[in-house]
Amino acid sequence: MTTYIMLINWTDQGIRDVRSSPKRLDAAKKLLGDMGGSFKQFYLTMGECDMVAIAEAPDDAVVARFAMMLGQGGNIRTRTLKAFPELAYREIIASLG
Repeated sequence: MTTYIMLINWTDQGIRDVRSSPKRLDAAKKLLGDMGGSFKQFYLTMGECDMVAIAEAPDDAVVARFAMMLGQGGNIRTRTLKAFPELAYREIIASLG
């Protein structure tokens, strides 16, 4: 499984209905699970992003579909980062020669 970091912000619509956000999170967790992935961690954050999720998925296409499906709801906007674990980081740097 590949790890992804999702940076999430509420839209105007999403913040107006913020009390429903936990239910939407539960639905998102189920959706990603049905797609073969999972949420590993989730945080409400202060600063540039409203929330951050650490997720795992089988491949980039699954995460792309997942992010677009979330966006279709109109409550959040996401930016997704593909994360490389420390071992992969070390291998990539070592391969530089």
